[in-house]
Amino acid sequence: MAWLNYHHLYYFWITAKEGSIRDASKKLGIGQPTISTQIKSLEESLNQNLFKRKNRRLFLTEAGKIVLDYANQIFSLGNELLEVIKDETFSKRINLHAGVLDSVPKVLVQSLIHSAQKIGPCVISVLEGEGDHLFRELQSHRIDLVISNYPPTIGDTKQFFSRLLAKIPVAIFAAKSFRSLKRKFPDALQDMPLIMPSHHSKLRHDLNHYFQTKNITVDVIVETQDTSIQKILGAEGMGLIPLPAFAGEDLVKNGKLIKLGTLQGVTEDFWLISSPRKIPNPIAQGLMKTFTWKTKL
Repeated sequence: MAWLNYHHLYYFWITAKEGSIRDASKKLGIGQPTISTQIKSLEESLNQNLFKRKNRRLFLTEAGKIVLDYANQIFSLGNELLEVIKDETFSKRINLHAGVLDSVPKVLVQSLIHSAQKIGPCVISVLEGEGDHLFRELQSHRIDLVISNYPPTIGDTKQFFSRLLAKIPVAIFAAKSFRSLKRKFPDALQDMPLIMPSHHSKLRHDLNHYFQTKNITVDVIVETQDTSIQKILGAEGMGLIPLPAFAGEDLVKNGKLIKLGTLQGVTEDFWLISSPRKIPNPIAQGLMKTFTWKTKL
């Protein structure tokens, strides 16, 4: 009966990802002749050439592409198995790892945590970071869910499940010293100092488009994805801050900010994202099916 040598497959997998036997040798800490021999053995067992050489680089043959696709799935499943066993997701208290973009409002994260605990006993770990990094962690099954203000843009989108949670109107908030801008909003924003989200965010592009179509020029003095920093600087009077309408309401109630007006047609969208797993996390699975988020606007 034919059987697959997974050591040979692993060396092929690393070589295919690194692009050369030399780079694979550095990655694995193994001599190049050993890797070449292992790959040759795999090719002989499959009766297929997996690589072709061109300009001293290795390129996958059609058979190699098919084998790589299976290898990706095999080793991804292996990583998933290790994570499940390490986290003991089969035990009474399930571990849920959630990735959260810095720009996601904390009240949304709070709501997700409460919903997760209602589904079943669990320990929840929250990892904050940038979108592409979190999506890669999700794809590798090192985290179970991502809360983002945009859907995944890396890799094969079929490797993700995305569900839109909410579309929230964006408003401009500011310290009380800017209250006179209310009267002729939004035209009064001309040449005003703004604390804006950074360029890689969808909201920043939407804001730029809004101001351009309205022929409004603003003075961007700070760029940050962290809404907490935006609020602190806005409350100090450094500049105006565009936020989802609900996000500034707590400071409005405390008298630290005022709401100047809503930007018609500009919204901040929030998504809950998972990746297919052979062994699903029941808490993550339940949240993808049932979690809803209602804001008081």
